[in-house]
Amino acid sequence: MLKDDCFYLGKIVKKHGFKGDVKLRLDVDYPEEYSELESVLVEIGGALVPFFFEHYELEDKGFVRAHMEGVDDEPSVERIVGCELFLPLTLLPDLTGNEFYYHEIIDWEVIDKVHGTIGTVEEVRENNAHDLLVVVDGPKEFLIPVTDEIIVEVDREKSILQIAAPEGLIELYKSL
Repeated sequence: MLKDDCFYLGKIVKKHGFKGDVKLRLDVDYPEEYSELESVLVEIGGALVPFFFEHYELEDKGFVRAHMEGVDDEPSVERIVGCELFLPLTLLPDLTGNEFYYHEIIDWEVIDKVHGTIGTVEEVRENNAHDLLVVVDGPKEFLIPVTDEIIVEVDREKSILQIAAPEGLIELYKSL
C-alpha cells in the first residue's frame, strides 16, 4: 500500500515493559473511534509494513498499550519505537456538515462571501496557532486560517469551500 493512500494515525512512542508491549500515541480528534483496531501500518525505512495486534487497549488522552504479533523481545521493540503509524484512507470516519479532512479539499475552489472566487486549495499547512489553507490563483497565494468562523460552508458535491475572510485579509494578499 502506498503512503498516499493512507492517513497518519500516530506514533509508537515507547516500549512498555520487557515482553514486547509498546505505547502508541494516536494523533486524532476522537481516539475512541479507533478503539477496535486489529492492525496498523508501521512506516519502517520508508515502507509501510502491516502489523497485527495481539493486544490493544485504549488508555487516556489518545494513548494505547499494545502488543503486536512478532514483536516479542527488546530488539524487535527498539526497531519500531519512534515509527509512525498509518491506516488506509478508506478507514476514515465519514464527516458531515462543515467538517473536512485536509487531504480531501486539495484542488477545491475557495469562494469568499465578499470577494467571490479567490483560487483553489493547494495545501493545508499545519501551524501552532491556526492551520492555514494555502489558496492559489495564478501567481497569487493567500493564507487563510482554518477556523469555524472563517469556513462558512463545505460543499462536497461541488468541491467548494465557502469562506468569510476577515476584513482586509484578501485585499492584503491582492496588493502584494
